[in-house]
Amino acid sequence: MKKVMSFKEIAGYSLGLFGFQAIVGFLNSYQAEFYHAQMAANLAVVGILILVVKVVSAAFDPVVGNLIERGKSPKGKLRPFILYSLLPLLVMTVVIFIRVGLSGFALYAYIFVTFLLWSMAMTLGDVPSQAIASVLTPDPTERTNVISIANTFKQVGFAAAAVFVPIVCILVPGGSRVFGVPKGEKDAPISAPEYFATAVFVAVVGCALFSLIYFWNKERVTYSSEKMTFREMFASLRENKPLMLVIVSYFLGAGRQMAMAIQVQASNALLGSENYVLALGISMAVGSMLSMVLTPILIKKLGEKTTYIALSLYGFISSILAFFIYAFVTTNMVVMFVFLFLTGLQFGAVTLMPMIMVTDCVDYEEYTTGKRREGPAFSVLTLTIKVCLAIGAALGLILVQVSGYQAEAAEVTSYTKNVIYFAYVALPGIFSLLSIFPILKYDISGEKKKQIAEALQQRRASAEG
Repeated sequence: MKKVMSFKEIAGYSLGLFGFQAIVGFLNSYQAEFYHAQMAANLAVVGILILVVKVVSAAFDPVVGNLIERGKSPKGKLRPFILYSLLPLLVMTVVIFIRVGLSGFALYAYIFVTFLLWSMAMTLGDVPSQAIASVLTPDPTERTNVISIANTFKQVGFAAAAVFVPIVCILVPGGSRVFGVPKGEKDAPISAPEYFATAVFVAVVGCALFSLIYFWNKERVTYSSEKMTFREMFASLRENKPLMLVIVSYFLGAGRQMAMAIQVQASNALLGSENYVLALGISMAVGSMLSMVLTPILIKKLGEKTTYIALSLYGFISSILAFFIYAFVTTNMVVMFVFLFLTGLQFGAVTLMPMIMVTDCVDYEEYTTGKRREGPAFSVLTLTIKVCLAIGAALGLILVQVSGYQAEAAEVTSYTKNVIYFAYVALPGIFSLLSIFPILKYDISGEKKKQIAEALQQRRASAEG
């Protein structure tokens, strides 16, 4: 098939996902610590609230998916929703990081309502930005390569808060000393003005980059809009067995990205400062980015199914080994960073593979039924990702609370460090192992995937001719 996407389009999609995920990653990493350090909220309660909000707001994902399928805009059925999401996403990101003088039930009610509104705004952009990958090009090989490139940027964006926050803290008058802390002293926690300034910066830059998907990309795969009831939509999803296997696998792997939710607390406990989160996260992030580059190569050699299983099994082994080395052999920082890099190599399975596989499942549905429904398929994927991230965050924050962690503690016990490090590195590996079992029955790979792509290409050519 002829390659159709220009460099500008690939850059627009990649930078757009980077900007969007920079906002998501900022909240995922710093939201709970902001509530804990600035408003004295209990971390375990915050973790449960985040989980409840994610479950409640998940009902909005299929609504957006259904609206996408009904869309008849000349700009496409996906791109307009990205435009609609920009203003509410920007505003609510800033609102989340405004310190308020509340306590008790009023504080937790405020957290619930504001985070729910942010989650709905995020969903409005998340579903179409994921789904648009399936219509950017009809060539499955080009699509896999574009998804790989874009998801590398997406992963970098998700971790970018570790860079943005220290820089903004330096620029804010009276901000944290970050790299100027004398040896043996503990840096002061990030202040409320620093959190607010960073939120404004991340929201504005993130939304500006996210808008590039709307302005620089095209929807090339033909489709027909149709009105669907929710019963019809869920029935079509249930009939797509490969899609259900991917979704069940993701649920069983809930918590594989738990580390991002407790990265700030882990940095504070293990390294002595919230602002050293970059040093903690960069090793795993480098491994993760390398995994994004290697995954398409592995897919070409092994196929999607074998690649997923191999990466997930590797993730389990490397994560468990990393924890036992730290807990029972040595706490040397260099050794820890090396093992964090090695564990990061697994993350192509959790960040890249689901998008590729769900896109293939959309092709499979079109192949078997003649109907192409990106909206419902990707709304279920985004719903699943949100709920699983929330489950991981809640479990991680509960373990952090159980460990005895205190943001302003001058000394951290070995018990606290071990419990936090177990949640940071070992638990994600265990979840990674569990995610393998449904994929053992997944079969849209290799020759079958090639046959589906060729058949769809012939159908579209005949329809256009």
